[in-house]
Amino acid sequence: MSHFTKVKTKMRDLVALKKALDDLGYTYTESESSEAYVKGYQGDSTTAALSIHASRTYDIGVQIGENEVELVADWWGVETTRGVTEEEFVKALKQRYTYHKVMSELEGRGYTVVSEEVDGEEHIRIRVRSWE
Repeated sequence: MSHFTKVKTKMRDLVALKKALDDLGYTYTESESSEAYVKGYQGDSTTAALSIHASRTYDIGVQIGENEVELVADWWGVETTRGVTEEEFVKALKQRYTYHKVMSELEGRGYTVVSEEVDGEEHIRIRVRSWE
């Protein structure tokens, strides 16, 4: 019996996603040929384009569809072995992903970052300058 659950996201940029994972301290395996294996309950597994190593026995998979990216995992196992819930993981990943998407867009438009600050509620404020 499978314990894998999928979470749909609006994340589509794998470069920003991998930078976000690096920021959060996760290691991952990206499939070079077909698909990476995602470990779950009692040796159960599924496949994904990217396998995020949550612990020695549980992974979080990144499955890429036509219009969406889904995170697939045995979230109970991830929570009990890593200490992070599905909601906490997705929230942290989305924040870091969005940060890298914004920074990439700013760089592409020629902006220079003047300052960054994180407030007590973990909101990130970025001040930029343009030299046009």
